[in-house]
Amino acid sequence: MAYANNPYGGYNAYHEIGVKTASQGKLVVMLYEGAVQHLEKAMALIDDGNKISAGKIESYGNHIQKVQDIITELQVSLDLEKGGEIARNLMSLYVYFNKILLDSTLTHDKKSLTDVHRMLAELRDSWVTAASSTANTEAPAPQDRPSVNITG
Repeated sequence: MAYANNPYGGYNAYHEIGVKTASQGKLVVMLYEGAVQHLEKAMALIDDGNKISAGKIESYGNHIQKVQDIITELQVSLDLEKGGEIARNLMSLYVYFNKILLDSTLTHDKKSLTDVHRMLAELRDSWVTAASSTANTEAPAPQDRPSVNITG
């Protein structure tokens, strides 16, 4: 068994199959869910004074980096020509999110991260609705799949 030494092997294999067979809309939802979850984990490491204990700084940085990776993946997947104003607005939001996330590596500003979290959650919820429509049931071609690992 390929994942005998990994206690999460079964879950990871199941998750990988889910990613490979998901529609484009579902993949976008999965990316947003990953970003929201990692941002929540990062925010949980910040105390009320916008401080992070020395032992938690690496974990905080890893979660913030994962959110940035996901947002970058969402950015590069935008088709600004076909997507028109919506795609341009999303691009602006993604640039803003990455700026706040970059700033947060120094400031640990929980309020700014809370604002980004709220907006990401709203976008995720909108994509959940869009992905559940019957117009979005076909799985994407392999080259259209996101390359970001949202589980780590």
